[in-house]
Amino acid sequence: MVVYGIPNCNTVKKSLDWLKAHKIDFEFHDFKKKGITPEKLNEWCNTFGWETVLNRKGLTWKKLNKEEQAEIDNQEKAINYLIENTSAIKRPIIEKDSQAILISFDETRYNETLG
Repeated sequence: MVVYGIPNCNTVKKSLDWLKAHKIDFEFHDFKKKGITPEKLNEWCNTFGWETVLNRKGLTWKKLNKEEQAEIDNQEKAINYLIENTSAIKRPIIEKDSQAILISFDETRYNETLG
């Protein structure tokens, strides 16, 4: 299992704490340090939808003006933006057996999917 995120994110911390408490082994991929590929982003967008993968609630997105935000109106543009601004990827994303299975942290969904 691979957990993709950034270590200083509170949602990632909650997710990691949950995994550790349930004794679930995982590898952590810090995409601020290791980056992320367009192929991986495409996989996630195809699984969750690009509008879910793009974190519109975060500070990185909010720094854009309305015109810049409006320009990101499809998956290709979202991926190009996310490659350059990995902090705007909704996190964490958890993959099991190379398949994305969870995005963000919701304890109920974690219990149902991993518990």
